[in-house]
Amino acid sequence: MSVASVASTSTPQPTVGRVALIGNYLPRRCGIATFTHDLRGALARANPASDPMVVAMNDALGPYDYPSEVAFTIEEQDRSAYAAAADYLNVSNIDVVVVQHEFGIFGGPAGDYLLNLLGRLRMPVVTTLHTVLTEPNPDQRRVMEALIVRSSRLVVMAEKGREILADTYRVPEDKIAVVPHGVPDQPFLDTALAKDALGFGDKEVLLTFGLLSPNKGIEHMLDALPAIVEANPEALYVVLGATHPNLVRNEGERYRDALKAQAQRLGIAEHVRFIDGFVDEHTLLQYLAATDVYVTPYLHEAQITSGTLAISFGMGKPIVSTPYWHAKELLADDHGVLVPFADAPATAEAINRMLADRPFRNTLRKRAYIAGRETIWPVVAARYHALFGAAVGERMTRADNVLPLKAGVRAAGTLPRLSMLHLEALTDSAGLLQHAVLSVADRAHGYCLDDNARALLFVTEMQRHTRWSERDIRLALTYAAFVQHAWSPERRRFANFMNYAREWLETIGADDAHGRAVWALGSVVERGGPRQLGDWATSLFLRAAPATAELTSPRAWALGILGANAFLRRFSGHREVARLRDTLSQRLTQRFADAAQTDWHWFEDHLAYDNARLCHAMIEVGAATGNDAQLRAGLGTLEWLMAYQTAPGGWFRPVGSDSFGRVRMAPLPFDQQAIETNASITACLAAHVATGEARWAEEAHRAFAWFMGANDLKAMMADVETGAGFDGLHPDRRNANQGAESTLAYLQSLSDMLALSAHAGAGGSLERVA
Repeated sequence: MSVASVASTSTPQPTVGRVALIGNYLPRRCGIATFTHDLRGALARANPASDPMVVAMNDALGPYDYPSEVAFTIEEQDRSAYAAAADYLNVSNIDVVVVQHEFGIFGGPAGDYLLNLLGRLRMPVVTTLHTVLTEPNPDQRRVMEALIVRSSRLVVMAEKGREILADTYRVPEDKIAVVPHGVPDQPFLDTALAKDALGFGDKEVLLTFGLLSPNKGIEHMLDALPAIVEANPEALYVVLGATHPNLVRNEGERYRDALKAQAQRLGIAEHVRFIDGFVDEHTLLQYLAATDVYVTPYLHEAQITSGTLAISFGMGKPIVSTPYWHAKELLADDHGVLVPFADAPATAEAINRMLADRPFRNTLRKRAYIAGRETIWPVVAARYHALFGAAVGERMTRADNVLPLKAGVRAAGTLPRLSMLHLEALTDSAGLLQHAVLSVADRAHGYCLDDNARALLFVTEMQRHTRWSERDIRLALTYAAFVQHAWSPERRRFANFMNYAREWLETIGADDAHGRAVWALGSVVERGGPRQLGDWATSLFLRAAPATAELTSPRAWALGILGANAFLRRFSGHREVARLRDTLSQRLTQRFADAAQTDWHWFEDHLAYDNARLCHAMIEVGAATGNDAQLRAGLGTLEWLMAYQTAPGGWFRPVGSDSFGRVRMAPLPFDQQAIETNASITACLAAHVATGEARWAEEAHRAFAWFMGANDLKAMMADVETGAGFDGLHPDRRNANQGAESTLAYLQSLSDMLALSAHAGAGGSLERVA
């Protein structure tokens, strides 16, 4: 027999702090509950600093009287409880989550509610697979494939599990660890004393234990017993364990009663003892110590793990078993005896041989006990801790060592300096050019209002943490002039695209460009600014803003709301602007009411670009007007969106542009755009201001870390020396072009984080390079 160990690594593993386990837990009566309980205890003994806490699954028979280590429970069929559990784990200083996975213990089709939890977690996940199916149904395959993606490591307890994962699910070899089922560390004892303690005397004790259910094959062992008793009159077959709770709930004790009737019919009732009860470990070990032959007559090959088999083997018991996967592997190389499924004569023959041939039986005992030293809980716990270190180390490496940014304003000292070199390189006398070839401005695509409005907004908002410089004034006036030139008083709308020859390519631009110009103007009104910029912005805002009520784009409404909010922070008594804000916010509220469903908490039936801007607007207007329903809608949609924008490893993953237009479907990971990151940062900071909750500032830092390399490709998405942003993250590479939209998304994000830092007094670096 061979037991694979966790692959070693030549690099030191990071110290892992707290660990959390998710799964069934004692006193719930099932094998998963026992395993989770025993693993938790072993981990705590191996490393007390891990202080393992438990998130326990409740079924219809609960709630249960859990011990103190169970900090949180999930009702199996309550989908919202999974999200709540994830949020709790995220704020509980947990370094690694260990999931005990079995189909049937989590809610949703094939247990897919668990995926909602895992998708929200910020720490790596190690998943122990208690079942690995070779022929999953479509739901089971979907869940398993998602589970594989969301897990840093997958643990199986037999080599067969590794084989199935590689062949059926194409899991990379280095993601799989074979760690055996743990067993208690017990001495190699003679059976005589234990038999006396249980009142078995000189009986030849045969034992099967575990939750009783038809798939255990007990009826075939009973069929074998007459032949065993004939050769061994002192044989006593002990069936130890309660009937499976689900079986009791559905049909009572019909199976147990049928077995008892079978024993009576076969005339062996006095040689069978049914012990009905969910025994604790101490009692179980007493019965195992008294056992001469352990029997597992299971009926189906496809069983990858048997805790009862593992514990009996580790105790040094001679075993007769049917050849299900775990038994075939564990008992190979003469470590036990295998008999065909449902074959009573072969079972009787094997057991009679063991009882008659004491030297043979003792040889099997010794082989099992020696091999079982590799599976005692201290060894297994050490292997799990090694896996935890590898998972945390891998995540730290993948995130390019910038994940400490998630610690909120306390980590603001890690923010880079704000450089505007590239923004200046993209700006000429007409305005800001749209695109670049690498770092060189591309004049072929000219200019657009959208980018010039963003630039005006950025330069204005930057004054929250710095003072106007001559360069800032020059740039602001250039961008303001472009916005002014784009305005058509006759049409009461803005044009958007202009070629390099300074010819407008349209008379009326997109709705969203109009809304963004209104937002920028509102910001200038609020901040004022030198050289009468504030006066100019006030005049143009009052002429341009009313048209946002005629637009049909929800994002244009959101941008109009943000502009109106900024305007009203300067001129709070302006009734027309207040009415406009109310109109736009009511429309956005209605869009949410029309589109949202239980599993789709959004304003539209799809995700598109600049998504978090909708949440941002609802949060701001709800907070400004005291409308709790709008504030809750904004916070709720942002929380839903940020959960989708969290990679399995915990880093920020913006909604990919490949997702646009997919109706009510989870987002695809690529291509990732900086505008989505920026929108998420500003929305999270708005949530932080509105609620005072530090978690939203931490979410903003997590999103900002995307620019710094905490992303799927570990790629820096900004050049911090020049202030350039890169034009997207593809599945295999970073887009090396440095256009205006991406550059402004980075600069605005950095400016927002610096403003947060300055407001919190955290001493962030405000120095700007020339």
